[in-house]
Amino acid sequence: QVQLVESGGGLVQTGGSLRLACAASGLTLSDYAMAWFREGPGKAREFVAAISWSGTTTNYADSVKGRFTISRDNAKNTVWLQMDSLKSEDTAVYYCAADPARLRVGPTPNLYDYWGQGTQVTVSS
Repeated sequence: QVQLVESGGGLVQTGGSLRLACAASGLTLSDYAMAWFREGPGKAREFVAAISWSGTTTNYADSVKGRFTISRDNAKNTVWLQMDSLKSEDTAVYYCAADPARLRVGPTPNLYDYWGQGTQVTVSS
């Protein structure tokens, strides 16, 4: 049974930082490209960042480029999202997802087979 479990969310002030983690089980993480998506209040799910199986290739939404960093450690079965210079518009539930096309770093949700349950990030001004 595949499980993706996000953690690290919370309440932070504008300009602050958070580091989200996605712990994977029931799959071999190196077989998958991984991504983070988010759903803000009243908004559709949107792409945040993706990383290929080896970590060599990454892709970021324009809204987070230069502020967020995606990384992974296949031996630890974990993917991270380092979020710096947080803004109020980053407030959302953040989800990690797994794509079996391990070289692809696509921004479209339907490319991803497995999803976590999400972790809430709230940025207060």
